[in-house]
Amino acid sequence: MSELKVIARHAATVLVGQLAVMAFGVADTMIAGRYSDTALAALSVGSAIYISVYVGLIGIVQALLPIWAEMLGAGKKAAIGQSLRQSLYLCVVITLVGMAALLFPGALLRWAQVPDSMLAEVQNYLTVLAFAFAPSILFRLYSTFNQSLGKPLLVTWLQVGALGFKIPLSIWLVAGGAGIEPMGAVGCAWATLVVNYLLVLLAFVMLRTQSLYRAFQIWQPMERPDWPAIGHFARLGLPGGLAYLVEVTSFTLMALFIARQGIEASASHQIAASLAAVLYMLPLSMAIACSARVSFWLGAGKPALAKRVVLLGLKLTALISIALAAALWIASNYLASLYSSNPAIIAIAASLLGWVAFYHLADSAQAVCAFLLRCYGVTVAPLMLYGVLLWGLGLFGGYQLSYQGLAGLAARPEPASFWAVSTLALGLVALGLMGLLWRAVGKSQRTSTART
Repeated sequence: MSELKVIARHAATVLVGQLAVMAFGVADTMIAGRYSDTALAALSVGSAIYISVYVGLIGIVQALLPIWAEMLGAGKKAAIGQSLRQSLYLCVVITLVGMAALLFPGALLRWAQVPDSMLAEVQNYLTVLAFAFAPSILFRLYSTFNQSLGKPLLVTWLQVGALGFKIPLSIWLVAGGAGIEPMGAVGCAWATLVVNYLLVLLAFVMLRTQSLYRAFQIWQPMERPDWPAIGHFARLGLPGGLAYLVEVTSFTLMALFIARQGIEASASHQIAASLAAVLYMLPLSMAIACSARVSFWLGAGKPALAKRVVLLGLKLTALISIALAAALWIASNYLASLYSSNPAIIAIAASLLGWVAFYHLADSAQAVCAFLLRCYGVTVAPLMLYGVLLWGLGLFGGYQLSYQGLAGLAARPEPASFWAVSTLALGLVALGLMGLLWRAVGKSQRTSTART
């Protein structure tokens, strides 16, 4: 099978599963928006905090993908099983950190000046999600394991099936009925908790019953912590996880800063953020598929084939992202109207979607480059780029433009101020990561040539 077919099949399968997961959030946004503007605004703030914590920490788990894919390329299947067991120690630490952050968000909410009218609902929402964190991390570990093997189909089926359960459950718990009082945004959190436990239970059953996993000898006695192995996870995962954290918080913290502009601004931003997150699933899927393949070829000692996958992935991602950005630009008013019936919210959201189209182009390029750089062990330089540009220029610059003025421009307290500056910052990040990737690929080939 050609590399194009392998990558396309893997990416398409991952994409379906990722879209199903994103549909959880999109459905919650629509359900909360139809229930009340206040519920939608609370969901915007609560989900921003949850996503910041969750994505930052799963970045550490996702960084295990190139480790296991490289082992697969080298034919070390039993070692993958042992490595998977060792990763459980890492998951315990990640879970405790995540739960603590979600159970005690008060300082962050006060710092962001979230209106008092939202505080109680946001805090209740995050408390429920804190107890959904452990199964979520474990299922992400199962997903990453399958992706490293180039076998994401089982994960996708579980994610799609879970969506069919999640939507009616969210509708019921948000609006109430059949003896259940309306919960608003908190109902979305309870539905997520139930689905997360269901998914991790099914993942356990799959690992026990599917012949695909037998060669990896997963069900061996649990070893004591292998500190060198865990240290290797940390060296690759922590910078990658922090980079995720910076990237995501530069995006999600906008919701907290925009919250002080009122319910209409928060709700409009939530619509734009929801669509941006859905669009991100395409480059994310391509990045996962390409990084699994690049690491496989690097493990097999064939850097030239790895380079071919890098170039192929970047070209495919660029073509598809341009098409999606154009479609978003054209259909902005229609898409905004799907989320809310409030004319003011629709008008603001539609104007933001123009920025989302440009944001997506930069987001696609940087996402693929960041994943591929991890295959080559490059993690610290991307973290520095993210910190300086996404936090320093994007988030801080957006705050300045919105509330204090920037570069001679008067303050513009509106969501578009944040989106405009963040789009510029993300574009610069994408250019920087492309340069780093090109250098890493060249260095890998030169090293291989010198050894031969």
